[in-house]
Order: sequence, then C-alpha cells, then structure tokens
Amino acid sequence: MDELKQDKDLLQIRQEIAACSKCQLSKTRNKTVPGEGNADADIMFIGEAPGANEDIEGIPFCGAAGKFLDEMLASIDLKRSDIFIGNTVKCRPPENRDPQDEEKAACRPYLEAQIKAINPKIIVCLGRHAAASLLPGMPSISKIHGKALRRPNGIIYLPLYHPAAALHNGGLRGTLIEDFQKLTGILKKLEEQPKKQEEESINQLKQETLI
Repeated sequence: MDELKQDKDLLQIRQEIAACSKCQLSKTRNKTVPGEGNADADIMFIGEAPGANEDIEGIPFCGAAGKFLDEMLASIDLKRSDIFIGNTVKCRPPENRDPQDEEKAACRPYLEAQIKAINPKIIVCLGRHAAASLLPGMPSISKIHGKALRRPNGIIYLPLYHPAAALHNGGLRGTLIEDFQKLTGILKKLEEQPKKQEEESINQLKQETLI
C-alpha cells in the first residue's frame, strides 16, 4: 500500500477523532488519544481506553503501563516506531471507569478505519475490553490469553492481559511476559509463509515443465 496514502488516511482519522462529539466522553475529555505509530506496521496493539496520563498528553500508553509495554517490546527487539498502538475508545472515561458499550460503539468506526488504513498482519488485543470488541463471542480473556487466532479477514489476533492489570496483579505479570514472547514465533511463521509459497510455486512449475 502507498505509504503516503496511509499517512494521509491516518491523519484524516486523527482529525475526525479530535472533532468527535458522538458520545458523552467528548464532554469530559482533556485531549483525544487517537493512537500513534508506524502507518505501515505489521503489528497493531489495541488497548481499552486512555487513562489520566494519556488524557493529558494525548499519547497512548504513556504511563506506568506504557513503560511496561515498552520493556516487553524491547524484549523481542521491537520499539514503538515499529508498531501502531491505540485503544478501543479514544477519550478517557471519567475516573478511569470501564468504557460503556455505547462509547465503544461510537468509536468503533475510527478503530476499523485505522485497521483498514494500516492493514496489519497481527492485532494484539490488550485486555478484556479490546478482546471482547475485536473478538466478539469468544471466551473470556482468562481463557484465550496468549492464543493466536486467525480471523476471516486474514489478520491474526493475539489476546493478552492488559499491562495495567499485570502491574496491579503480580500473578499476571509472568503470564503476560510469557504470552508476549509468542509474538516472536508468530512473526517468524509469517515471514516463512511467502518463502514456502514461492518454493511451492517453483516446484509446481518444475513439475509442469516435466510433463
């Protein structure tokens, strides 16, 4: 895809989010948090909702959970400039309450537009709200975390516990780190697929030539 077009598409989405008044969160927000990162990323990370720090800075995952996420990215030789990161809702719910269904529904077109513009190979769902929004009908996050799922759109979804949950519940920290490492294997398999397909095409051509 044309990278210039991708950048323009994401900029337009960002501008639409900044002017959004579709739900009640627009009345209490300080800044919108549309998301940021590589417009041509292979991996998108989708969290739940901006927190207090994100509401002030307008940057996703810029607090303690974001620092933990950066550490996990570094552990698999990735950095923020390699990925795109956002949330299911683009404004902070008051007092960090859970985003409501109507708020997630109002923001859904923006998220879908971002996914279409970036066309990632992998979407990492951080937390139960992101998993429930992007994988409707699936079991709870406690049952599907760390399990990669390929959907009909061709994208691989990897539901993980939210970094903030792991910070508040030490028992989840090791689980999240272990699940996070699975990204390396998924990326490797994706890189090998085109090579395998090319080899199969060459072998098929050889067979056809021999007939």
